[in-house]
Amino acid sequence: MQRPPASAVPTLHFIGVSTGQSSIMTIFPRWAEVLGLGQCAINGINLPLHAPAKDYRDVVSFVRDDPFSMGALVTAHKIDLLHAAADLFDALDPHAQSLHEVSCLSKRDGRLIGHAKDPISARLALDAIVPEGHWHHAGGDAFLIGAGGATTAITWNLMSAGRGKVCPNRIIVSDVNPLRLEGLRRFHAGIATDVAIDYVLANSTDRNDEILHALPDGSLVVNATGLGKDRLGSPLGAEARFPVGGLVWELNYRGDLLFLDRAEGQAAASGLTTFDGWNYFLHGWTQVIAEVFAVEIPSSGPRFDLLSKLAGGAPRHPRPAR
Repeated sequence: MQRPPASAVPTLHFIGVSTGQSSIMTIFPRWAEVLGLGQCAINGINLPLHAPAKDYRDVVSFVRDDPFSMGALVTAHKIDLLHAAADLFDALDPHAQSLHEVSCLSKRDGRLIGHAKDPISARLALDAIVPEGHWHHAGGDAFLIGAGGATTAITWNLMSAGRGKVCPNRIIVSDVNPLRLEGLRRFHAGIATDVAIDYVLANSTDRNDEILHALPDGSLVVNATGLGKDRLGSPLGAEARFPVGGLVWELNYRGDLLFLDRAEGQAAASGLTTFDGWNYFLHGWTQVIAEVFAVEIPSSGPRFDLLSKLAGGAPRHPRPAR
């Protein structure tokens, strides 16, 4: 990869795959003004999925050494980046140590610190998606497609004893990569929980469709694969049927959201409640901006609503199922 040019003003870097297409590139300047961040900028750094270790190390070294680089948000590369560049960090927060990923890079007194903000963002998003008492009254399982960093954070919250009623009967995670499933299994082994967990190698949409078909009513179904944003397509087939009364969560908020299209097409007949990734996006970014620039940003209330309004609201517009 080509090393980014030195920053001329305090800069937040966005390490992703197709950062130029993200709404944050136009949203951040509006937020910066309201938050009183002063003159600053956002810069996208694009890497292919599962990039060479040297590329990750070069990016982390740049953020660490560039005087005007305040920090970074990491998406799509959270696990791979830390695996390749762990020795370049001076410290990792407890979530980063537990989840073995970083979604935020910050600098304090010349020290580079890695943070995993997804557990916090996932909890805030789940609170808005899963009604209080849902698992107690509706029952149901949680089916997460994709075993990456977002699923790690979401399942950590779903399994946590401290979440009380917000706990499904069973969690099923599918992925095309057996190594990712095994890594998630090892992580879950360190969590005290009564929730049963199944790990399924799903090399086709047919296998995911089979799991979906067997879910009880009221289940939560999450697309955490990146399909629809980073790559075209859906992890489910065209004839897949969502569980009656289910909660369907597409973690993406932009792109060709075929997974969400199909869920919305079944919503009226099956009593589905569908969500895109807009609130997850807002929480993810505001948590990182607060850390990098050392400012307080509330996770709800009028000020948070103002940030959402400045961002233009959820860009998702329902479309007919295909």
